[in-house]
This record gives sequence, structure tokens and C-alpha cells, in this order.
Amino acid sequence: MPNIKSAKKRVKVNATKAMHNKAVKSALKTMYKKADSAVANAADDKEAVIRLAIKKVDQAAAKGIMHKNAAARKKGQLAKKLNAAKA
Repeated sequence: MPNIKSAKKRVKVNATKAMHNKAVKSALKTMYKKADSAVANAADDKEAVIRLAIKKVDQAAAKGIMHKNAAARKKGQLAKKLNAAKA
């Protein structure tokens, strides 16, 4: 346990940010699952769901929650699923 006041605050801030990042990552995983199920079930709004998932990936990468190359890879996978579903 830290003794210095600034170190104590840093522990609190890090815990808060970790919880926020965890929530964002969990929401991303949920978006992936929704996109997968929309494509699998041939839903009418599959394009909108995938576009929303891609948007959320971009936002996570911009915030530094996800690495930019990992975001690019995930966006490519989602686009590939969308194109396969359209064909």
C-alpha cells in the first residue's frame, strides 16, 4: 500500500480507468457477438449492426483501449463477414 498521497491517488485513478476499459472491452465483445448472430441469422439490419461494431472498434482504438493493428484486423474480419453475407 502506498504511503505518499499522490501514489494513493494514482492507485484510485488506475482502478477507475481499469474498470472503464474493462467495460468498453466487454461491450466490444458483445458487439462482435451481435454482428456474428446477425450474419448467421441473415437479419435485415445486419449491415447496420456490423457498421456499428466497426465504429465501436474505431472508437476503442482512438482511446488506446485496443491496439490500432488489432482494430484494423477486427474491422477487416467484420467487413469480410458483411461482404460474404451480401454475396
